[in-house]
Amino acid sequence: MRATEIDWSRVRRVLVVRLRSIGDTVLSTPSLIALRRFLPEAEIDILLEDWVAPILQGFEAVDRTLKTGTSAGARLSTAWKIRRRKYDVVFNIHGGTTATFFVAASGARHRVGASTYQYPFLYTHLLGSAQEFWKRSRTHSAENQLSLLGFVGVPVENASKTRLAVDKASLDSLEQKFASAGKPLDAFGDVALIHPAAKFKTKEWPTQNFARVAEFLADRGVSTIAVGTRTEERILEALRSESNVPIYVPGELTLPELTALTSRARLFVGNDSGIAHIAAAVDTPSVVVFGSSNRDHWRPWTDAPNEVVYEEFPCQPCAGYECKEFGEPRCIQTLPTEKVFAAIERLLNLPDRLEKKAG
Repeated sequence: MRATEIDWSRVRRVLVVRLRSIGDTVLSTPSLIALRRFLPEAEIDILLEDWVAPILQGFEAVDRTLKTGTSAGARLSTAWKIRRRKYDVVFNIHGGTTATFFVAASGARHRVGASTYQYPFLYTHLLGSAQEFWKRSRTHSAENQLSLLGFVGVPVENASKTRLAVDKASLDSLEQKFASAGKPLDAFGDVALIHPAAKFKTKEWPTQNFARVAEFLADRGVSTIAVGTRTEERILEALRSESNVPIYVPGELTLPELTALTSRARLFVGNDSGIAHIAAAVDTPSVVVFGSSNRDHWRPWTDAPNEVVYEEFPCQPCAGYECKEFGEPRCIQTLPTEKVFAAIERLLNLPDRLEKKAG
């Protein structure tokens, strides 16, 4: 259908469906901001998986964050809630079959997706491709999501970069956790946040290399705090034992607290991961190490200073589940620490540190 078939003057309620991970959710924020600018009086909701939903705590571009679990019962309950909301327009910026189920369940008059989605007959508006919309062959994940909005008439040409809110309650609880552990946050001075883990081994720079990064930072008067999930505790402990300088690993943090901590850091250094996108969204300068991932598609989407560090291989990018070319992921394993050191040095030497923390 043609984009002009939506009468936006009559739209009162919009739902954006964005399932999956932290990074995917952060990269949806430019689309949410674009919708809010275009429809300042409308109700704008987003559907997220329940474990990641807190990442948008305090984010003013949405009115409601709907949450769903993974069980059949939880999804059915969510579908009924969506149906009762009576949305005028629903966007599927995720693309998966579960997301399509929620879009269909909404009963919305206008259901927007891409022609590549499964069950395209369940949509009323289908975009050919993001590349077609932007008229170029390479697009970022955030641009792919924005293209669905632009296709149906939402202005996206001057869209915002990623953004997350840092609310006072999260800052206060973060500081209280550090103080209770006998490590007041202010006592660290300049801090670099390191995330040494990743979803796949093809995206995970060796832990000993991150230990060398911590030592490099210490020589420049910057303390290191390392973060990760419960499933990444083994990597965090290995990092501490490998390093010749202290690395502080805080206890379990909520996603809003992690966002607050990232916003306080002078620098982020880590693999291509959701935490790297959090750093981008709170304007923390970042050095992101890439292996198998598509750098054009997943690089930090931010105006803050950032550097993407990688070794060029002809087999990049790949799906990343395993290295089919060499058996072991040489793209990430052979990246020398000197390249990352040089990127860190450039960001640490930025004039007046952009006055980021003061702003």
